Amino acid sequence: KRGGRGKLVFRLFFCGCSGTLPHFLEEPVDAYIVKSNPIKLRCQARPALQIFFKCNGEWVHQSQHMSQEHTDMGTGLKIREVMINVSRQQVEDFHGPEDYWCLCVAWSHLGTSKSRKATVRIAYLRKNFEQDPQGTEVPLNGMIVLHCRPPEGVPVAEVEWLKNEEPLSSEGVVETRGDHNLIISEARLSDSGNYTCVANNIVAKRRSATATVVVYVNGGWSSWTDWSPCNVRCGRGVQKRSRTCTNPAPLNGGAFCEGMSVQKSTCNTLCPVDGGWGEWSEWSVCSSDCERQRSRECTAPEPKHGGRLCDGVAVATDNCTGGLCTQNRKLIHDVKPQGVENSSDVALYSGLAAGVVTVVLLIIAVTLYRRSQSEYGVDVIDSSALTGGFQSFSFKTSRQANPLLINSSMQPDLTVSRTYTSPMCFQDSIDKELMAERSLLDPLPDLKVKDLSIASPGVAERAEYHVMSHPQTFPRGLAPDYRAVGTTLGRRGKNLFTPQVSLTPSRPLHKATAVFGHAGGRLVVPNTGISLLVPHGGIAEDTTWEMYMIINQEDSSTVSEEEAEIFLSPAVTYGPPGLDLSCPIAMTIAHCAEVAADNWTIRLKRQTQDNKWEEVMSVDEESTSCYCLLEAQRCHVLLEHPGRYTLVGEPLNQEAAKRLRLAVFGSPDTSNSLGFTLRVYCVDDTPDAFQEVAVGERSRGGRLLEEPKMMLFRGNTFSLQVSIQDVPQLLWSIKPFTTCQEFSFSQVWASNQRPLQCAFSLERYSHSSSQLSCKISIRQVKGEEQILQVYTSVVESEKGVVPFFTQSDCTIISQTGSRAFKIPLSIRQRISATFDTANAKGKDWQLLAQKLHIDRNLCYFACQESPSSVILSLWEVQHQDSGDLDSLASALEEISKVQSPRQTFEKGFKYSQTPL
Repeated sequence: KRGGRGKLVFRLFFCGCSGTLPHFLEEPVDAYIVKSNPIKLRCQARPALQIFFKCNGEWVHQSQHMSQEHTDMGTGLKIREVMINVSRQQVEDFHGPEDYWCLCVAWSHLGTSKSRKATVRIAYLRKNFEQDPQGTEVPLNGMIVLHCRPPEGVPVAEVEWLKNEEPLSSEGVVETRGDHNLIISEARLSDSGNYTCVANNIVAKRRSATATVVVYVNGGWSSWTDWSPCNVRCGRGVQKRSRTCTNPAPLNGGAFCEGMSVQKSTCNTLCPVDGGWGEWSEWSVCSSDCERQRSRECTAPEPKHGGRLCDGVAVATDNCTGGLCTQNRKLIHDVKPQGVENSSDVALYSGLAAGVVTVVLLIIAVTLYRRSQSEYGVDVIDSSALTGGFQSFSFKTSRQANPLLINSSMQPDLTVSRTYTSPMCFQDSIDKELMAERSLLDPLPDLKVKDLSIASPGVAERAEYHVMSHPQTFPRGLAPDYRAVGTTLGRRGKNLFTPQVSLTPSRPLHKATAVFGHAGGRLVVPNTGISLLVPHGGIAEDTTWEMYMIINQEDSSTVSEEEAEIFLSPAVTYGPPGLDLSCPIAMTIAHCAEVAADNWTIRLKRQTQDNKWEEVMSVDEESTSCYCLLEAQRCHVLLEHPGRYTLVGEPLNQEAAKRLRLAVFGSPDTSNSLGFTLRVYCVDDTPDAFQEVAVGERSRGGRLLEEPKMMLFRGNTFSLQVSIQDVPQLLWSIKPFTTCQEFSFSQVWASNQRPLQCAFSLERYSHSSSQLSCKISIRQVKGEEQILQVYTSVVESEKGVVPFFTQSDCTIISQTGSRAFKIPLSIRQRISATFDTANAKGKDWQLLAQKLHIDRNLCYFACQESPSSVILSLWEVQHQDSGDLDSLASALEEISKVQSPRQTFEKGFKYSQTPL
């Protein structure tokens, strides 16, 4: 090395042997510096006396080279290998017009050779994508295009797609172009999901924002059903046919079918013609039996189109000899007339019947006399009532339905006793029998049928049964003429008011009407969980009111302007609007909120004249105008003003949940002999909501395939998915794109008692496949899941009856008088008289409320004329299903043990309990 700017001068010594130029066996390659880790560049040449690196036009110092040398055993030539390190700092300090580069220069006896240039770059990958994929909604078989431009990076990032956090497989229908876009030419239902674009290089991996792709299905009409029979038996009528939007059903927000679902057509039915007798023919010649005959035919007119045949005989016979002919070897005038024998038989049978009736009447009289002397009855009370001394008692009922019961000449049999345990579905009573014979009462206006039994001494009240004289007693339009009815049979009292409020019903589902008087009673809308209790004495004496309840379903958008509130119960209207009561009525409303945790703010609302909802009270707040007692599945409300009421809820967090009832029904496909349809329903878990489903399925011949199940649906904004699983693939095929269906969160959360339905259309491969087994999975995304197990025979026809509930359908809508109450009237009156006023023992209505666990919002009871009576009314509706007086008796027994100061002083002496 000589001076002169650090240049190297090499003296090459040539030997006498021949040689070649250096040949590179390994050249430096492009490299990337990751973080702060240096990279190594390597060169290898043969034959080579020296190898040096040159970077960015300058020689690398010899001290920075790491070299080694060995001889190729095959050729005997020397092979030299040289390696250098390049650090991140060296690359960052270089500021040239191009990237940092290095090459190798190798020397041999004949000269030098240069390698390729190798670039060294610092690797990186920026955080933000230049273009994120965007969510989209496409129709079935439409095209899905998702754009993705990865972040800038060195080296350039590679891109892959994830679907629902799993690598996306092409399956022949997914195309990823060079510009990293994802294209699905024909979208399937299974292509719905969350898509993510992932970019990665040697430095890092980046994820784009998730794009939600929804493949929706627009609804399509099914085939028309057959025309229904004409709705009239005679003359001009209407027949209809229908179709459903299930071919396919709208899915994932797809459009509902356009057009009419029902078609109507006029029809003419031939009227039936009843037969009529023609003229009698002439008498025939007298026969050897001394008889002559004549006949007539049923041809004037002939019976046609299902008309009745003629009544009477077609052939008449008469004696034609005047008694001079013999029969059975006797003269006719010697034979005892048959009429005489019949007269004797009638007298005999009449005597026997009179004797039997006398004995029966005597037994009934003795039984009634003994019962009248007993301590039982609807008004009986024992002095031990306040010390737990309640005993079971029975209410009198009439015989089973008997068409002669309406005959005013017959007394109803009150010897049959039956204990009533569930006022929500009354046992058979005279109400049911009278309503069954409504046609016999049509001519009588507002008939009031009273118990005609012999009054027992000490029994102050009798049960009353009210019968509406016309099916349209209420309502007769939007503004019916309500009248107060006096106690005189058939005579109306003075018209007390004209209603000012006309509530426009929205989807009226069920209604119940009954007439109540001073004795009060209970009104029930069967199978809905809705009932109304009118306390004894609430209606003035000598006055009766025709009261009603109507269940409506409201549009959830009309709850309030606050979107957070949803309906938790049906809207219930009770009236009439001008109803004048001296104490509050008790209404029970079923709801679907999960109230085990404090995740809801539940309010009672009332509809105003302009059809808006105003808040009456919050269930958790104190109020003097209304009282709400919230239970797990229903709410008991004390009200003073008629109107339309409902329960609404505002979720406080995403853990708020409402109960859904899930059910699966099935029926053969009428348009395909091999087809079978499964219909899955998700409804709010209230009795009236499920009843609507059951009625619809009964009309279409569906049958319940699995016991309905309950599921909690949470307010976490996630949707509800319904899928069919484990279908036998060798026996059944399912309609494409229907194995998984979905309801959006808003559809379920704000369903407002309306049933949500999805259908699965299956087809068996042959008629020999008569059994179907599968599973229906119903799950909320990030929520609960329920499985409905289906195992049924598709050829069964005897299971068409769909039960509303586990018990039989309830048909009795009202009971009046003492039969409607659990607590006998005299016990109720004595309890009220005792606890309404405070005494030295501290036994007042507040202690009664505490022992009955009704100790919240006591300010409401304090404003009542008789707080104890209102508390007992609330206890009545709480225990309307159990019919058990034990809890009341236990509470009164505990109260009787409360000691006054004097009793404490005189402990050890038996205290004589005086009747309260």
